[in-house]
Amino acid sequence: MDLVSIRIITGDIARLVEFYEKATGVQAAWSTEDFAELKTPSATLAIGSTRTVPLFAPGVARPADNHSVIIEFLVDDVDRVHGNLTGFVDFVNEPTTMPWGNRSLLFRDPDGNLVNFFTPMTPAAIAKFTR
Repeated sequence: MDLVSIRIITGDIARLVEFYEKATGVQAAWSTEDFAELKTPSATLAIGSTRTVPLFAPGVARPADNHSVIIEFLVDDVDRVHGNLTGFVDFVNEPTTMPWGNRSLLFRDPDGNLVNFFTPMTPAAIAKFTR
């Protein structure tokens, strides 16, 4: 088994795709006007409009209602990224080195989803993410 994608359901797909393109520097690939993907070397962030939900089962997902998931992106220099995002996002915290060795920057996307950009700092954290 291989985790390949996380999907966000949104009421405003154009806005959310534009946000993630700007925040990550990754260009989205649009399959339809209701579905786009931002592909990275290790996983894909999929973004679907609310019109895609009934294809699975009506009402199984609601946009802007996440209170438990954090979407995480590994970045080369979280402090530099913080500078680049200043004025563009509302930060939940400034870059902070966590006890597990990652320097993390937490913010919310336009739908309120938590996003963490992080850089491994300790030898153990660096080894964990070395490919």
